[in-house]
Amino acid sequence: MSSLLESRMEITMNLRCCLLLMASASLGGCWEAPSFCSGYDCPVYTVVNTYGSFEERRYEASQWITTDIASTRASDVQAGFWKLYYYMQGKNKDEKETVTTRPVVVSVNEASENGGKQVSISFFISTGIVVPEPNDETIRKKDLPAATVYVRVFGGIATEEDAIENVQKLKEDLQVAGKPFDGTRFEAAGYDAPWILVNRHNEVWVYAA
Repeated sequence: MSSLLESRMEITMNLRCCLLLMASASLGGCWEAPSFCSGYDCPVYTVVNTYGSFEERRYEASQWITTDIASTRASDVQAGFWKLYYYMQGKNKDEKETVTTRPVVVSVNEASENGGKQVSISFFISTGIVVPEPNDETIRKKDLPAATVYVRVFGGIATEEDAIENVQKLKEDLQVAGKPFDGTRFEAAGYDAPWILVNRHNEVWVYAA
């Protein structure tokens, strides 16, 4: 009987040790946002592989605030940007400011649910933040599942033409690399405020098929 109790106690202690080790490993493996996020919260991802001209990332599930815009023209993008910016600054039903984050993402979906082309602009919402209720019916919350994304980086003040050109180059490189992808949609991500003129970090994203 005594030996049986000792055996059970030893098993219990071993299990506790294993749990403590797992917890320590989890805390030590906290994700650190890359430098181009400039100290702001960014969507959490893991770099799966780095190729010559693009990177393969695995993004965790994330939440965004988004609004549809008429096109990818600069005037439409700016109108959507400021609408979301003021929402984040407290222009919502809760009159609550939301933590500034990166990036701002313009999404283009050639095969949307309504059968036509859909363009939207989105701001990332930090993990654990309760999204304030919009007072504008054109603003909505968007929950994105975990996904594998191919990313191409470019600099400068990004224009509509720059984004389209870099998306095309990324798709060509993916075809050469034999990487299957969803050709019906892409996203352009900007990590800098509009008034930052130098050392800008821009990305285009294409989703793995």
